[in-house]
Amino acid sequence: MSFFSARVCIIGSGLIGGSLALALKKAGAVGEVIGCGRNEATLHRAQDLGIIDRFSTDMTQAVQGADIVLLSVPMLAMRGVLEQIQPTLQPGMIVTDVGSAKQSVIADAKAVLGDKLGQFVPAHPIAGTEKSGPDAAFAELFAQRRVIVTPLAENSEADVARVVAMWKCVGAVVECMSAEHHDHVLAATSHLPHLLAFTLVDSLARMDESHEIFRYAAGGFRDFTRIAASDPTMWRDIALANAFEIKQVLKRYQGELEALQHDLDAQDGQALFERFQRAQAAREGLKF
Repeated sequence: MSFFSARVCIIGSGLIGGSLALALKKAGAVGEVIGCGRNEATLHRAQDLGIIDRFSTDMTQAVQGADIVLLSVPMLAMRGVLEQIQPTLQPGMIVTDVGSAKQSVIADAKAVLGDKLGQFVPAHPIAGTEKSGPDAAFAELFAQRRVIVTPLAENSEADVARVVAMWKCVGAVVECMSAEHHDHVLAATSHLPHLLAFTLVDSLARMDESHEIFRYAAGGFRDFTRIAASDPTMWRDIALANAFEIKQVLKRYQGELEALQHDLDAQDGQALFERFQRAQAAREGLKF
């Protein structure tokens, strides 16, 4: 299914929303991109960078005439945005999102969209960097990266197919799954690693000798903690939105840390070697 949109409205023109706008333009798949957000300076910057063609800070005005509305805002802002645009949604308009936790945004949509719920097609591009804002956006962000669509029972097949086609046209590999399964998997593969990186850097930064510790940090520390430079607001919202699933995987990880401490206390080199060897084999088998 080919994709073209005469007008896309992107609410939140940062890394993800901005990169999608640039990718759609590069693919010749959009006629006009309207930006919307609270920060007018950010919107001006997005326009200067060619991400959006024009903008409005009034959401009801911004979405008028759009056939696709993309929500690229922090998770805890989703409900408020949906409430504001709900009266303006016309038949045929599709609303989709890029939120990292799906069950919470679906709950928000069910609470405020009423009989327009079927127009909301939840999605999540598993792509990004530790940088944020319109200056971080680039058209190739989604090339060969996975996008997960978590359709609702209320969605029409045509609307789901249109959202899938949009992501495919910018080079993404699209899969569909339930919101519950999405949140379970992403808690382990994305959410927990980010929380661990934030917590490690915060813990070391609050040590008395933190200056010396960071001075001697090398490549391993840089690679492991790179994602701790990510947007704190976004990750606070993700942590709260998917807290149940994160707590489940965190509990399992805490058990593994206790086992690691036991191996160190017991000076059990064989157990340590086997743990590291399993991890090495698993990591070498991953393809990103």
